[in-house]
Amino acid sequence: MLPSFDPALVPYALGAAFTFAGSKPAAVVAAGYLAASSAAFAAYAWDKHAARNGRERVAERTLHLLALIGGWPGALLAQRTLRHKSRKQPFRALCLATILVNSLLLAGLLLFLARLK
Repeated sequence: MLPSFDPALVPYALGAAFTFAGSKPAAVVAAGYLAASSAAFAAYAWDKHAARNGRERVAERTLHLLALIGGWPGALLAQRTLRHKSRKQPFRALCLATILVNSLLLAGLLLFLARLK
């Protein structure tokens, strides 16, 4: 049986590949993704906790902004593991759009870094 593929691991795999290939800037990019993903996961967890306890929620635009700046792997992981914001279709559609935009920006950055060598 093949292991399931988790798209949330793509930035980390790219960062590891470039790190082992000797690209310091790509290692910085991977560290940025890790930091943004950790922040996004924490924001989703906080929002779920607030929703359950009737407290002030994290704004959806904040969750989307965290995904846009590179935290989408953590956002996807939080949606799956915490089962939070996973049914709301308009939210998921905008989340997908932030993933696409960020992925295009990441691809452009990696191409730029490859040309610097």
